[in-house]
Amino acid sequence: MPILVVDDEENLRHMLQVLLTREGYQVDLASNGEEALQMALKTDYIFILSDIKMPVMDGAEFLAKAFAVGIQSTVIMMSAYGTMDTAIECMKKGAYDYISKPFKNDEILLILKKAAERERLKAENTQLKKELKREFSFADIVSRNPRMLEIFSLIGKVCDYKTTVLILGESGTGKELIARALHYHSKRKSRPFVAVNCGAIPHTLLESELFGHVRGAFTDATSDKAGLFEQANGGTLLLDEIGEMPLSLQVKLLRVLQDEEFRPVGASTVKKVDVRVISATSKDLEQEIVEGRFREDLYFRLNVLVMKLPPLRERSEDIPLLVDHFLAKHGEMFGKTGVRLSDEALRTLVAYPWPGNVRQLENCIERGLLLCEGNLLDVASLPENLRGKSGGSINFGIPPDSLSIKKAEELIERELIRRALEQTGGNRTHAARLLEISHRSLLYKLKEYVME
Repeated sequence: MPILVVDDEENLRHMLQVLLTREGYQVDLASNGEEALQMALKTDYIFILSDIKMPVMDGAEFLAKAFAVGIQSTVIMMSAYGTMDTAIECMKKGAYDYISKPFKNDEILLILKKAAERERLKAENTQLKKELKREFSFADIVSRNPRMLEIFSLIGKVCDYKTTVLILGESGTGKELIARALHYHSKRKSRPFVAVNCGAIPHTLLESELFGHVRGAFTDATSDKAGLFEQANGGTLLLDEIGEMPLSLQVKLLRVLQDEEFRPVGASTVKKVDVRVISATSKDLEQEIVEGRFREDLYFRLNVLVMKLPPLRERSEDIPLLVDHFLAKHGEMFGKTGVRLSDEALRTLVAYPWPGNVRQLENCIERGLLLCEGNLLDVASLPENLRGKSGGSINFGIPPDSLSIKKAEELIERELIRRALEQTGGNRTHAARLLEISHRSLLYKLKEYVME
């Protein structure tokens, strides 16, 4: 870490250079405030140790000018007898602290250690604010679908409560985004959010991952290790793909939820924990219970509050919104701002059934941005499997594994209404004639499908 020492006494400068270099600092030296100001403009020093009484430019003047030109270093004043009042005034004007001369080596190291901890906390706070603003607000969950809007409203109502939440939905529907929104809109937002995919960790290691272990608990346990429950203490733990958790571990999870305590692997004592547990799964847990793979008592403990996310094929009205969102997001990353989707490409995306849901759509837009030339992302830049789905005929977006006539009828009606409105330039009376239904029926269906 770079540090600047400013003092007109050569012996003191040399002593501090030797001491601080030994502690791992990269030390530069200046003999007065004017020299220090020029150096601080060229190098981003973490800390500046500055004497107050110096020729040419004293410490107080240096401090004022440094802050005036935007220098962000943490400044610590060194105050000899008779300059104590000036040191206090410097602190009022932005100096972090002061130390009285003569000082012991341990004193200067301690004050630097405290300043380093302050900088670390400031950096963490800045990063947290950036994350809250950029990534974990509702801005990344784009929708005007009525079912999604109900979920947004529910998040606002329950985010501050410790109640367990079960998030259901197909892969790629945004279950982790919803979990993060619950956490970062709650009073726990300053505490950790920890996520674990229960299906991605071998069953033999999952217990140690969740609850930790003590040294000697098993062959490779060479030291104590804190588990994810302990790491998430005071915050939120997301158990993604909870349906993949083995039965033997489900019993222990139930005990943690009921008693708010757990026992690390190999330990003889329990640890108390304050964690809000959110679980998520793409499986049908009720069917898993019937088939003996999931405990019924744990299921009832987890599903106090259920949020079921609709697949993208059931919220096709969101596709244009999501496309704009992903074009802006990835366009900024790739230096391709201002790119828009062609009408034909948008029709192709709306017609596609999206088995991978929102995640697949985002990957598609990201790929299209990389391949497209100019400011228009057309069909040629879309993956071949999407282009093949649309062709010249109507693709109603009926998923290949769906046999529901009711859902198929809705998808067909949506597509025919959309095409009729497109052909008539949005004239609903003419569109109703093409559809061979009454104008009133068309208005009703537009409202029902949120296509107004």
